[in-house]
Amino acid sequence: MKISGLHHVAIIASDYARSKRFYVEVLGLQVIAEVYREARDSWKLDLRVDDTTQIELFSFPSPPSRVSRPEAAGLRHLAFRVDDVDLAVAHLEHNGVACEPIRIDEYTGKRFTFFADPDDLPLELYEA
Repeated sequence: MKISGLHHVAIIASDYARSKRFYVEVLGLQVIAEVYREARDSWKLDLRVDDTTQIELFSFPSPPSRVSRPEAAGLRHLAFRVDDVDLAVAHLEHNGVACEPIRIDEYTGKRFTFFADPDDLPLELYEA
């Protein structure tokens, strides 16, 4: 088997409209498609991260909470590559999104920071 890349990451939002606004308006991801699936009473929004990677944003009636912090087993966080962490942090903070202080990865020397989506999903900005 040869994995050639990451196709998508799926996220279930507790408040679909709020999360859609965050991912589209604040993070600036491009909408590829949006469909309402009546049989599931669920929205599905496909968002372009880059030329090969997408985020699928879902809504479901009354989704259960998922433990995400501190250091719970499972997916730890989702990291976005950016050219300039300072500029990205300034943009997020201008839009009311709190970011942790910028740190330096002790192994790569790259700068990074963490923030959270509207459901407190840990997200990272990692400078390319």
